[in-house]
Amino acid sequence: MNIYKDKNSNFVTLKLAEASDAKEIIDFYKRVGKETTYLSFGENEYLVTVEQQTSIIKDISKSKNNIMILALVDSQIVGIGTISSSKRKKSEHVGVLGIVISQNYFNNGIGSILMKNLIDWCKNNKITTKISLSVRKDNLKAVALYEKFGFRIEGVLINETLIDGEYFDILAMGLILAKI
Repeated sequence: MNIYKDKNSNFVTLKLAEASDAKEIIDFYKRVGKETTYLSFGENEYLVTVEQQTSIIKDISKSKNNIMILALVDSQIVGIGTISSSKRKKSEHVGVLGIVISQNYFNNGIGSILMKNLIDWCKNNKITTKISLSVRKDNLKAVALYEKFGFRIEGVLINETLIDGEYFDILAMGLILAKI
């Protein structure tokens, strides 16, 4: 576990997800699904059972190229960062990044804390040489965060997301860590 201070002087503890965190992770995802439309899922759309989440966490913990980091304030999950990679040899070197922060902790620097830790982990796992992500084009703060860490826009998916009759474009972004 690592402890950091965010911009509001909250102590933020980062820890690897454990099977015992499954219910709290589900509750967190259900809560943030209501808070923003920027996620790939909305309210009542994170339909994972405790048993399924436990299995996901166990699979991640056995993997050398997948990770789930929980950001905690006062022992409560306020953010989750993940790198999800394929088991297939041809694409195991690409980690797909996901970061979700609770609305009460937006703009506190927790996204940057998670980003730095996820990128450092990828650089050291001896498998991941590229990190990719998808982000809604109009999520300017998230795009700025990714660019701050060196991600570049690799493409645009037009009308990829539909919310209440309005279409949104998705940016495909990537960060090359190394060429082997």
